[in-house]
Amino acid sequence: MPDYEEYFSDTEHGYSHVADEYAEKFFGELAYKPLDRELLNRLISEVGSLGPICDLGCGPGQIARYLKDHGAEALGVDLSPKMAAAARKLNPDIEFFQGNLLALELPEASWGGIAAFYSLIHIPRSLLLAALCELRRVLRPGGWLLISYHVGEETIHLDEWWEKPVKLDFNFLQTSLVTDLLTKAGLTAEAAIERDPYPDEHPSRRAYIFARKPYGTD
Repeated sequence: MPDYEEYFSDTEHGYSHVADEYAEKFFGELAYKPLDRELLNRLISEVGSLGPICDLGCGPGQIARYLKDHGAEALGVDLSPKMAAAARKLNPDIEFFQGNLLALELPEASWGGIAAFYSLIHIPRSLLLAALCELRRVLRPGGWLLISYHVGEETIHLDEWWEKPVKLDFNFLQTSLVTDLLTKAGLTAEAAIERDPYPDEHPSRRAYIFARKPYGTD
């Protein structure tokens, strides 16, 4: 298997370089994303009292903010420590910490739910199954995963973002691939939804999948 240490270092540093600009642009984005709000409401309802919901790849914490404001116990994790710090500044009543979703420093069955919005797109495709297995590990039996991603097969690479130097890959994904990998990871895909982009978004089709960790499993 290739050594991805440099890849993840580049991803971490890239988001750290643009953390302030990213927070300014995206922290309020849910105000114009009705489907995202609807799906997050469903996630909150499905998880119920099972346990906390993690905003995984949290950026400035807009998803965690919505979850907490609508009754969920929420926290956030981001690969970039500077992005996690921005999230803490904007949301001082929510816990955020740095972490890699491929190797979360948490016990098994820590969370009742996970909202992974546009975080798996930064995982090399060859590591997606390992990533989903790690998410399954930290979910409690009966726990829910809600993921979102750009639909497609291309990879967009950025060397500059908001006039800052970065080295970032955005891997688009096909829903058939994601659902197959969820099954292989021991998760049950419950629903898949797609939509066209909103006017202010990158012009790509978006997808969301609800998946569940079956009861009676570790």
